[in-house]
Amino acid sequence: MSFELDVSVRRSGRMLVAQFTSDSAITALQGPSGAGKTTVLDMVAGLLRPDSGRIAVGGEVLFDSAAGIDLAPERRRCGYVFQDLRLFPHRRVRDNLLFGWRLTPPGERWLTLDDAVEFLGIGPLLERMPASLSGGEAQRVAIGRALLAGPRMLLLDEPLSALDRARRDGLLRVIEGIRDRFALPILYVSHDAGAVARLGASVVPIGE
Repeated sequence: MSFELDVSVRRSGRMLVAQFTSDSAITALQGPSGAGKTTVLDMVAGLLRPDSGRIAVGGEVLFDSAAGIDLAPERRRCGYVFQDLRLFPHRRVRDNLLFGWRLTPPGERWLTLDDAVEFLGIGPLLERMPASLSGGEAQRVAIGRALLAGPRMLLLDEPLSALDRARRDGLLRVIEGIRDRFALPILYVSHDAGAVARLGASVVPIGE
């Protein structure tokens, strides 16, 4: 599945232009802090409307300013794992995982709770509250919640940024598993060149 972007948007008084096509399993957006990498993810997800341009994923047009197309976020089927994770603090892990699954039409679900829990190795966490999780555990829960919503693509914003070496390695294995087992295309923001190389990602510079 390919990502095709040719968009521009003004943010904080600066014009951001993102123009690339990638059919790699993992596409890594790299650039300096403040360059607009997260902004690109937000435009793909439909959380931010570009000023102009076109976004297509897998041949489906998500946004086209000239044609008047702007699909709502829920119709884009993006699994988005935010840098700050945004787990619901008042819900146990089980309910966090099932939040998107319950909102997804049955015909669009392709993963069960049991399969997600086994894949991510989070069985012992199901009855815990988010505040009690380590950074690595919380990342796995956030990824599980995204996968259970039946996405067509996965957007990852700096998933390794707050983890120590051991937990980073574990999470990289999870991302490799998503790539290999689910064949889910990933748009991945990272400052970690080593991780990007390990994942075999195609690199797209942003803001350079």
